[in-house]
Amino acid sequence: MKINRKIHKGDNVEIISGKDKGKRGEIVRVFEKGEHCRVIVGGANLVKKAIKRRSQQDAGGIAEVEAPLDISNVMLVCKKCGKPVRAGYKIDGDTKIRVCRKCGEKL
Repeated sequence: MKINRKIHKGDNVEIISGKDKGKRGEIVRVFEKGEHCRVIVGGANLVKKAIKRRSQQDAGGIAEVEAPLDISNVMLVCKKCGKPVRAGYKIDGDTKIRVCRKCGEKL
């Protein structure tokens, strides 16, 4: 089943719930699995992860990595408004473009 998601890789978003509420960042990766969709936001939702030592030169230890968030916990940030907004669609000729629901600016 294909999810109709309005958030894509490279979009600027704001986290609207959770421990990093209010932080802004760019979407690094999108995971789609069935009906669930998760995203990784750059510099947000950092968790500590144990890294195994692979060779003599490679240092193992504990590293901070970005963990996925549910797509419902982030909102697009409009370039013009500077606020988190919902995305809408407009048909421009043959193409369908995402627009800001508040100001109508192309996202």
